[in-house]
Amino acid sequence: MTRRAGENGEVGSDEMDAVNRVRDALLAASHEDSIQSFATGTRSAADAAASVGCEVAQIAKSIVFRAGDMPVVVVASGANRIDRKKVAAATGLVVKPAEPVWVHERTGFAVGGVAPVGHACPVTVVIDADLLPLDPLWAAAGSPSHVFRTSAQKLISLTGGQVADVRQD
Repeated sequence: MTRRAGENGEVGSDEMDAVNRVRDALLAASHEDSIQSFATGTRSAADAAASVGCEVAQIAKSIVFRAGDMPVVVVASGANRIDRKKVAAATGLVVKPAEPVWVHERTGFAVGGVAPVGHACPVTVVIDADLLPLDPLWAAAGSPSHVFRTSAQKLISLTGGQVADVRQD
């Protein structure tokens, strides 16, 4: 299903705008519009995997850290926990957890729907190296009920993100 968010009233206007921002970013980068909506929700990696019908590892979850006033978005395998020290080493930035309100204010996305593209401000992106061998991948598309299908190479190209080992051991 590749309809514009909100056509059937399934999300609020803020989420509708966020999903459409992701769609616009995908299309501007010549990525197919592969956004799908799931009534069962995709808020967590496990929820997304169950909705999509894939392995949890194939969910490219976006975790937002804070480096001063700048968001650092780690796009990670849904099966992995993120090591903040590894993120700091990869970026050269001091990073700390970001509060949900701050994430929404800065990126334009609510936690559970943070996409790897379409942010409301510039972000630093780190791609989890564990995503590279997985295909396809599914990433949040701006709301807790929307995802889009992609690949690791497309994510790298879309985001300009650097690949790093960020998995917590």
